This record gives sequence, structure tokens and C-alpha cells, in this order.
Amino acid sequence: MRRRDFSSAGVSLPAAAIVLLAACSPTFNWRDVPMADGDLTALLPCKPDRAERSIPLGATTVAVQMAGCEAGDATFAIATARAGNAAEAEAWLNAWRASTRAQWQAATGGQVSEAPVSVVHAAPKPAPWQIEAHGADAAGKPNEARVRWFAQLQRDGSVAIFQATVLGKPSAPDAAGTFFDGLRLR
Repeated sequence: MRRRDFSSAGVSLPAAAIVLLAACSPTFNWRDVPMADGDLTALLPCKPDRAERSIPLGATTVAVQMAGCEAGDATFAIATARAGNAAEAEAWLNAWRASTRAQWQAATGGQVSEAPVSVVHAAPKPAPWQIEAHGADAAGKPNEARVRWFAQLQRDGSVAIFQATVLGKPSAPDAAGTFFDGLRLR
């Protein structure tokens, strides 16, 4: 067997190894990510960054924990918060949905559709809901989002609320479906 000398071809051995490894790396490296003290396991296509921030939901500001990452031309994210009871959870999710709908109507010229969705083990009230937005930004680049909200009643009477989001158009046509199908409530 003849040994190949990469240096004579103008390519160093480490550079060739990096190119080969990059070619073998999957764009979507799916992994289970626990959220909300294990109440939800999300399937994300990459190692997520985590953060906490406060967002206005109706008349109150709510602390929200988030995990998200970018893969294949899209951002995949989960946000979660805990409401004191079902009425508060419904008010928060309605405010969250209205705010998101308004932002995406402005960003896409009103091309936003809404529909109820099914999430296994989600509370029936507030009902799971999804928004899909399709359009283009000022530069003509596609601007898309799929956002799903759902809740789960807890033993102590509180309600865990969730927002699952795909921003952008994933390079794999089944990536958004895999993400949403991978949301598993305990």
C-alpha cells in the first residue's frame, strides 16, 4: 500500500483530518434535554445554551428559563415558566401568544396562521396552540417561525407553561417535525 504524502499536495495532515471530520459531522445531532425540573424532555438538534430572562405577560413580568441552539439554518428553543394556578397559566399563555402573533404579523406582513395542536400529557386548559408565520424580511430573506404553547398541571396545583419554537427554515424538511414530536411531558 502506498503512503500518501499530504504535504506534497499542499494540504497538511491535520487540515485533511479536520475536513474529513467535518464532512462526517451531522448537521442535526439530536439529544434529549430535560427542562422544568424534568417535567419536560425536549429533543434538540444541538447542544443548547441556557438562559433566564424576564418577559412581560399581561399585567405581570414572568421569569422564564430557556434552552436553545442553532442547527441547519434554524434556531430551536424551549422556554418555560411556572404559574400559580390554571387561570394564571391561561392568562399568561394568551398574553404570550398575542404578543408573538403581533410581532410576527409585523415581521411577515400578516402571514400568520393559528391552530390548536395536540401535545401528549398537556393540560386541556389552557389548550395547546400553535402559530406559524411565513414571510420575508426587508432584504427579502425568508422569515419563518413555528411556535407552540402548552401547559401541564403539577401536583402542588401550580402549572408549568411551555413555549417551543423553530425560527427559520431548517435545511432538513423533517427537522421541525422531529423537534415538535420530541416534546415529552412527564
